[in-house]
Amino acid sequence: MSSRTRARSVKTAAGVHTVRIPRQRGRRSDPFVIVVPERPSLTREALGFIGRGLWHFRRALAPTGLSVLAFLVAGLLHAIAWWSSLVVAPVAAVPVVWLLVMQRRRPARAAALGWRIGLTVLATAAAVWLALAAGFGPLNGSLALLWLLILIAAQTAWLIIRPSH
Repeated sequence: MSSRTRARSVKTAAGVHTVRIPRQRGRRSDPFVIVVPERPSLTREALGFIGRGLWHFRRALAPTGLSVLAFLVAGLLHAIAWWSSLVVAPVAAVPVVWLLVMQRRRPARAAALGWRIGLTVLATAAAVWLALAAGFGPLNGSLALLWLLILIAAQTAWLIIRPSH
């Protein structure tokens, strides 16, 4: 049997679909490749759907992402060195200083002052939570509940303040 008519066995990986095309003869016998995509699994489809949704609403979910990042950082700081909370604790005073400076430079009344005070309280609570979570662990006691309440408040305020498109 000549080598032209004999079928060659090609090793392929598991799950790969092979399409056999007979050898082309004549002048236009250029080789070509056909790619047949595999059907993704249901898990991959679900993760892709969730990923596309998160990417589409990434600006609206910014506080949630920052909260999850703060949770992970607090857990990492607690695991590495509990005393890191002593370094993070003075950060809790920064929002109060910001409020005082802003009220001195650009005094606000009524609704604007209410939003400033609310944001200051929220940022101070988040900084205090970060310091406590870095010292005692983010899941210790009621710190997880406090984290969840801060997350809900920040996400709600973000959706109200943020201009929608």
